[in-house]
Amino acid sequence: MTALSPVLQQATPVVVDHASGSWIHGEDGRDYLDFTTGIGVTSTGHCHPRVVEAAREQVGRVIHAQYTTVMHRPLLELTDKLGEVLPPGLDSVFYANSGSEAVEAAIRLARMATGRPNIVTFQGGFHGRTVAAATLTTAGTRFSAGFSPLMGGVHMAPFPYAYRYGWSVDDAVAFCLRELDHLFATRTAPRDTAAFLIEPALGDGGYLQTPPAFLEGLRERADEHGILLVLDEVQAGCGRTGRFWGHQHSSITPDVLITAKGIASGFPISAIAAPEALMAQAWPGSQGGTYGGNAVAAAAGCATLDVIRDERLVDNARERGDQLLAELQKLQADHACLGDVRGIGLMLGLELTRADGSADADTAKAVQQATTRHGLLSLTCGPLMNVVRLIPALVVTEDEVRLGAERFGAALAEVCSCP
Repeated sequence: MTALSPVLQQATPVVVDHASGSWIHGEDGRDYLDFTTGIGVTSTGHCHPRVVEAAREQVGRVIHAQYTTVMHRPLLELTDKLGEVLPPGLDSVFYANSGSEAVEAAIRLARMATGRPNIVTFQGGFHGRTVAAATLTTAGTRFSAGFSPLMGGVHMAPFPYAYRYGWSVDDAVAFCLRELDHLFATRTAPRDTAAFLIEPALGDGGYLQTPPAFLEGLRERADEHGILLVLDEVQAGCGRTGRFWGHQHSSITPDVLITAKGIASGFPISAIAAPEALMAQAWPGSQGGTYGGNAVAAAAGCATLDVIRDERLVDNARERGDQLLAELQKLQADHACLGDVRGIGLMLGLELTRADGSADADTAKAVQQATTRHGLLSLTCGPLMNVVRLIPALVVTEDEVRLGAERFGAALAEVCSCP
């Protein structure tokens, strides 16, 4: 009998029968409040009627029209709609299927445009599992171990993880910018550095907002040295942080922006955006792909962007995120095992620690498993796997947030013996 790979371990035992909004209805007859959203993908909730209808209609017209062979209307419309929300000047878009593909396209563009070999990434970043993307990923060795050699020309700089250092955010930012300057002096000269690659909020690295001052420091150094600033908005984009793009909590504009996940409510599509003059420096033949910019996925993306706009979901992400963060911080006051509770919009992380402050992955996993028993779906993350992350859909309601916090509290009380 054929089975799925044993390496594909499920985070929960749930087998979905159907889903709607913030809810997954299991084959076991139970209803689960979904605070995983397919790892931040189902931005408009499960099976939003407008997204379903757009996809259904497109399936009846054309499913696959390879977009370097023949063009299709949904992709042109999606490009127009993206233009309404992209940062000023980022007026050229290339489409692929996954975040990893988009990351690799962005790095290829950066090297071609600058003629420089090296990329600087930041500790804790997650950028994908394909060879180049895994090389750029430092959210845990599980993503890159066992298939060396990896891609050359990648250098890692510290990320301002203030809680881990035990410092203020300002002190962490100042230290990490100094270390970046030291990296220029010791590992990759600015004239050899094509790009900085960073997430505006770490995903698998622990659900940490990148401090605006750090992004601004990167922008200053990029401008000074002719380095491209590439922002991986695969998880933080499309409204999740309470701004349409995660970097918009700062004053900067990237040179290249990468998006995927929530842009099409579950259909596979990704993109990079850059100024046309920069995008034109990609070498002929370096951009393409059989399934990139699929017509059904593009139609779903158009509907998703319309729903985000019409239902004010960016505002809802900010408001409901503030509500959920406040509820979780109340739990922290009663549970010493919650070392840090943090969040930006609907991207919330709870770091589980022991009495001595060390990472407690076992308790984090136990809490995550307990949430399922209490009817709430959650995930873990972080380099040490001691962070429980909560990723509600952007359509989550005030009542659902309250219920989710109650269920998380019940799971925490079941597992944690700490006062």
